[in-house]
Amino acid sequence: MRLLSTKTAFWVVTFLVLSSLSLISYWMIPVEPSSAVSIQIESGMSLSQVARKLEQKGVIRSATALKLLARLRHQSNDIHAGHYLFVAPADPAEILARLVSGDVELASLTIPEGFDLKQIAERVEEQHLGESDRFLRLCNDPQLIASLEISAASLEGYLFPETYRFTPGLDEKELIRMMVQQLREALDKTLLKDAEKLGLDRHQLLTLASIIEKETGQASEMPIISSVFHNRLKRRIPLQTDPTVIYGVKNFDGNLTRKHLTTATPYNTYMIRGLPPGPIASPGLAALQAAAHPAETSYLYFVSWGDGYYQFFVILKEHNQAVRRYQLKRR
Repeated sequence: MRLLSTKTAFWVVTFLVLSSLSLISYWMIPVEPSSAVSIQIESGMSLSQVARKLEQKGVIRSATALKLLARLRHQSNDIHAGHYLFVAPADPAEILARLVSGDVELASLTIPEGFDLKQIAERVEEQHLGESDRFLRLCNDPQLIASLEISAASLEGYLFPETYRFTPGLDEKELIRMMVQQLREALDKTLLKDAEKLGLDRHQLLTLASIIEKETGQASEMPIISSVFHNRLKRRIPLQTDPTVIYGVKNFDGNLTRKHLTTATPYNTYMIRGLPPGPIASPGLAALQAAAHPAETSYLYFVSWGDGYYQFFVILKEHNQAVRRYQLKRR
């Protein structure tokens, strides 16, 4: 067998090295996705599986390049599971850095103040984060409620209104637990202790705060409205608040009638004294603070002017005159 001459061998090695370098350089060129690429990396996937998936989706040119880079950096076992979104061009080093740091795409869910369970469940389904019916069933599941250390018939009022950002893939039960945990953080010990001084336990605090939340979206008005309700509770005067009546009407059509006001339900605060059995919606922090820290007033009545603001009264006669003026103005 003839051996290659030293000169020939040199050029062969040089060619192989240059070819390899050219190939590696090509592999390292950033790929620009033709459109946003969404990839789910499951827990337990190997580096080879991840690299192959990225190559198939057109995020990188070569799975081999990513694997070699990860091994050189001793990061083969450092890949984080999750949902990744690739939009901008990136070379394998940048892709690997994202995978190692766990730079996953976060889902977003906004629950406004004053939403009730049905509205929250609908929002969850609208955002494709779960099924409305299953979400509602879980919110009324005694086992789940007990596991959350809540003494209530449902989780109405216990899902804190907030904008949540989280890793996609959470099921309905995990979403509920996350919202309840957020409420626990909002209900700090000082707030609960201040509520106790007024004779309100946690459930009663949430109930009163939810009524305040449904009465007005103006945070500045909340402490005064709270004072009216506290004054009425002390005097054993019915709260007489429309939002509770509406909550107790099945399939409410938007038109509150005299019949509704005179039909006995656990939530008809025109007919019962004290607070209804539980919250009617999810109160925000301002409403919770107002329920535990009412303004110091002697007011017993208020009239809404339809713009989020109110006029307050101590004397019933003055209140009734204002109601008539408001009704005439609307006509």
